[in-house]
Amino acid sequence: MDLAANDLPNDPDALRAMIATMRHERMQIEAEVAELNAINARIEERNARLASIIKMLTRGRFGQKSEKLKLAGVTGEQLDFVFDELETGLAEGKAPLDKFSGKKKPAASRARKGLAAHLERVEVVLEPEEPPGCEGLEKVLIGEDVSERLDVTRAKFRVIVTRRPKYAWRGRDGVFQAPAQAHLIEGGIPTEGLLAQVAVSKYADGLPLYRQQAIYARDQVELDRSLMAQWMGRIGFELEPLADAILDHIKQGERVFADETTLPTLAPGSGKVKIAWLWAYARDDRPFGGSGPPMVAYRFEDSRAGDCVARHLGGYRGILQVDGYAAYNRLAKPDRPNDVVQLAGCWAHVRRKFFELHANESSKLATQTIQAMVPLWQIEDEIRGKAPEHRSAVRRERSGAIVQDLFALWQRELPRLSGKTKLAEAMRYALSRRAVLERFLNDGRIEIDSNIVERLIRPQAITRKNALFAGSDGGGRTWATIATLLTTAKINGVDPHAWLQLTLERLAAGWPNRELEQLMPWNYPAQR
Repeated sequence: MDLAANDLPNDPDALRAMIATMRHERMQIEAEVAELNAINARIEERNARLASIIKMLTRGRFGQKSEKLKLAGVTGEQLDFVFDELETGLAEGKAPLDKFSGKKKPAASRARKGLAAHLERVEVVLEPEEPPGCEGLEKVLIGEDVSERLDVTRAKFRVIVTRRPKYAWRGRDGVFQAPAQAHLIEGGIPTEGLLAQVAVSKYADGLPLYRQQAIYARDQVELDRSLMAQWMGRIGFELEPLADAILDHIKQGERVFADETTLPTLAPGSGKVKIAWLWAYARDDRPFGGSGPPMVAYRFEDSRAGDCVARHLGGYRGILQVDGYAAYNRLAKPDRPNDVVQLAGCWAHVRRKFFELHANESSKLATQTIQAMVPLWQIEDEIRGKAPEHRSAVRRERSGAIVQDLFALWQRELPRLSGKTKLAEAMRYALSRRAVLERFLNDGRIEIDSNIVERLIRPQAITRKNALFAGSDGGGRTWATIATLLTTAKINGVDPHAWLQLTLERLAAGWPNRELEQLMPWNYPAQR
């Protein structure tokens, strides 16, 4: 507070009060400065910690240019969550500064993507108060500022009350009444909309039944988890023909991806937890210019034996793109009924083995390999969606030399290494699969990696943390069936809840098996 001498009061009491006020204001300012300094110190310390974590985890984000880190006690799925928590931590640290500044957050410098046009708009008009002296004057609108914020209304239950009046006509015998609507759960309480809600929450969003039971109880709706589990079993039974049809569609493709992951299951009789397997088969012709819809089929098995994949892909004739698991090799043997299956390898699996050594800075040769591989994926980005002939021509011209140089490097350096090292293991892995790894150079239908199916099996691997099966007959087959259809809906840009509700309604009404093709998720827009 700057005051001239003439502004000071002459009264001693007033002067003392002014001095006390100024002292109090100064103490408040000093306290705020001290608090801001403390906040800054905490933020700087936090930012330093977060920066080191981000630097470490940048390598861990999935994608073509990075690989997941393997940290003790941390799963790959948990690494995906870390970046969300980092954003939360950064916002928490910045909040005190925003609060102290008392200023509105400036508008973002980049244009924000508009909210979806189909969403309901609720108009709120804020009229200004009439300024003094303007009473009786005409108010003229010269413009307005418009902003949009995203809101949500909590989902709520409702009860569908269906009345079927009974009528009799004078002078005519009989009672006339409209037939009852068909429902999937006859004599039960759920509509097909509720069945779809429970199924999508469990099999697409990873929300187990016991959590759904607690959520619904907040609306004073008592849905026992065992009852919902019975509903899911019925849905799985009804949808099984559709899931089988999707696998048949996949086996009609020129190129199919395959992968597998573990699921926890109880061993019969012993009560011990053992490992079961979820097999995934995917078809996506879009990378080589195909116009067919993408699709994926899951199969739950208590075993990882090669007989499983041979049974799943019985009768398939075409390219099978896989990782290095030996069970797939059986399909390409001449003595197998699938003797025309041609295996294609996955360069991402090769890269992963070298990347771990490169990330740890433990091998210059691994770093040299990783750097040499970078152009391969850059070329793939340029030719994605092109015709197979064009893709193979570009690969032979530009990728072929890179691939040959890599194999020459590994063949030259492997004899100089100890056979027990990780680097030698990575080289042997690549060299032993040279034929299937080079196949993509001459066939434009083949991808450089099997990331398409890995991306489709990853959500199931995440939701397995909320599951414990009792073998294929103890929920595993139902899981695979429903997940097949919901995931196929999602990758076709179809709302899985909307598709499932309509499909269940149609099945309940007796949809004919000869017209199952119309119920496929990729045909959903035509159904409405």
